[in-house]
Amino acid sequence: MTEDEIRASAYAMPVSSPAYPKPPFRFINREFVIIAYRTDPEALAQVIPAPLMPADPIVKYEFIKMPDSSGLGDYTESGQVLPVTYQGAPGGFTHAMYLDSEAGIASGREIWGFPKMFAQPKVEVRNDALVCTLDYNGVRVATGTMAYKYQALDPVAMAAFLTTPTFLLKVLPHVDGTARVCELVRYAPSEVTVKGAWTGPASLELHPHCLAPVAKLPVRGVVSATHILADLTLSCGEVVHDYLAPPAA
Repeated sequence: MTEDEIRASAYAMPVSSPAYPKPPFRFINREFVIIAYRTDPEALAQVIPAPLMPADPIVKYEFIKMPDSSGLGDYTESGQVLPVTYQGAPGGFTHAMYLDSEAGIASGREIWGFPKMFAQPKVEVRNDALVCTLDYNGVRVATGTMAYKYQALDPVAMAAFLTTPTFLLKVLPHVDGTARVCELVRYAPSEVTVKGAWTGPASLELHPHCLAPVAKLPVRGVVSATHILADLTLSCGEVVHDYLAPPAA
């Protein structure tokens, strides 16, 4: 390969057979189970990076089933999103994500900076309840339950909820082990079609794990639960803060 050929074709690793296609990614029948809970404000403040600011002492624990994802296939994801503000505007900060897809992990980390790790989440319907679990190498980390399609929600309001800006702390290392990229990235889904949305009674248990420390944001009480079925597109994001840029004069 010539240098020009490398520059023209390279966008992801490995160059000869990239682990994922270029975005945007289209998701069909993406199913969210989001259980919001109160947590310790001090613990929350310790994991939200400046210049983001904590909003409420709330964590949104998400289980997401993605059966039809362009270029990525069929996989499931679980993690925590924290309400924040950026320059006074509301948003969310994705604190942790666990999923069972190599392509999903590679693309999410390399393009946007999603904090993705390999684990085994599940979203199932068991009789009259949604049962959602997260295992890390066979060890139970999280269990969420929610009454199945208990009370309908407004699809328009849920579409607006899904397009709320979300922030990510993207870090890519240099060959000497230091950070070569350290940025705050903002993104928002687009082309959102909500096919159904519901709320209902819910429960959430988090268990300590050395490599999946979601329990460090402890559950102090469930606030709400939302079940959403939607189609959406995940396009590229934007860098809103560069931690490695020289300080302003």
